[in-house]
Amino acid sequence: MLKIAVPTGRMGEAAVEVFERAGFDCSGFNGTRKLIRQIGSMQIIRVKPSDVAVYVEHGVADVGIVGKDILMETEPDVFELRDLGFGACRMAVAAPEGFRDQGDMILKVATKYPHVATKYFGAKNRPTEIIPLNGSIEIAPLVGLSHVIVDIVETGTTLRENGLVIVEVIAESSARFIANQASYQFKRDEIEKLLSAWRLR
Repeated sequence: MLKIAVPTGRMGEAAVEVFERAGFDCSGFNGTRKLIRQIGSMQIIRVKPSDVAVYVEHGVADVGIVGKDILMETEPDVFELRDLGFGACRMAVAAPEGFRDQGDMILKVATKYPHVATKYFGAKNRPTEIIPLNGSIEIAPLVGLSHVIVDIVETGTTLRENGLVIVEVIAESSARFIANQASYQFKRDEIEKLLSAWRLR
């Protein structure tokens, strides 16, 4: 049996649509709170988006669907097999409109992605104070907690409504199909069969 970790939320709903297009019966899947479901010979485990890679890395799930942003932040020891092409967004630095980084101060950066932010600004030799937050990142520059933010941007509507603009794009992000390293060795045929089913639709 192939065990697949699928994220809850919008990316999970899009993932179920991918399964349906590949010919799997997922009727009623998105309308339930059940966290473990059977689809044919596969077991679907629904977990928080940030936890998908943890389940895969530890072998609880053989494969999983996760955002590239999470892979960048956590750098799990898994195989990244395919860009699934949905859930597209950008990892970006955003600031209040009109903000200019003069480089003569320690730049305060609020983010849900402290590892990505540290790595990005470190590569630019830009001294920063990274301020980890879990939600409502956009408010941080507005109340003086930070100068800029590093966050995922989809449409940019939330930024615009809060007077923020993208000043730098760090990376593009989308849903990725990942595999546990041991599972890919021992269940490679099953995993490749699933990938082939997606490619054919």
